[in-house]
Amino acid sequence: MDTATAIVIGANGGIGSALVRALEASAAYGRVLGLSRSSEPPLDLLDEATIEQAARWTGEQAGIHGPIRLVFDATGGLTLEGRGPEKSWREIDPEALARSYAINAVGPALVMKHFLPLLPKEGRSVFATLSARVGSIGDNHLGGWYGYRAAKAALNQMVRTASVELGRKRPDAICVALHPGTVATPLTEGFAKNGLDVQSPDEAASRLANVVQSLTAKDTGRFFDHMGQPIPW
Repeated sequence: MDTATAIVIGANGGIGSALVRALEASAAYGRVLGLSRSSEPPLDLLDEATIEQAARWTGEQAGIHGPIRLVFDATGGLTLEGRGPEKSWREIDPEALARSYAINAVGPALVMKHFLPLLPKEGRSVFATLSARVGSIGDNHLGGWYGYRAAKAALNQMVRTASVELGRKRPDAICVALHPGTVATPLTEGFAKNGLDVQSPDEAASRLANVVQSLTAKDTGRFFDHMGQPIPW
């Protein structure tokens, strides 16, 4: 697969930049392309036109460097515009909810809209997006974090739904949501509790890359953690 192309979206973030390094160090991809708001072309989750333009450019690059076998969406946001996750329903704010949904669900859904059609119709390929364990409805025993939980749960549904449509024309393609664990990045600063397995970005990226490599077609439409263990919806 040395002629294959891998795409990392959110490549300027802590996990995204580490993923670029991990994928470049692997023998699975001949070319790794990183996209972000500061890349050329830029990709802004809140601006569909930039997502469409970046996807078009990516398709052109694949024609030169080899088929796209991996699209990894490493975007997401927990504290947005200075507002952290809610501890109680008393803190629910409609603007904050909409912002979280835009970043954590709508943006990745638009990435799927424009990048899933770039996956080859034959042969194994993977679309993976970073979700979060707190987005699991079945695993929610603590409450709180209303906006982030709801947005990630919506993202999980987007992944599940897109996997069904993707499988109709690309039966070898895999579409999954991945939980990266707790990673030492600005996203988790102030929220990593004592006793948690806090990973470095490079360690998380290595684990995520291993999960991606282990996936098979039967795993499409599912939700896994960074060790490859399934998470309930």
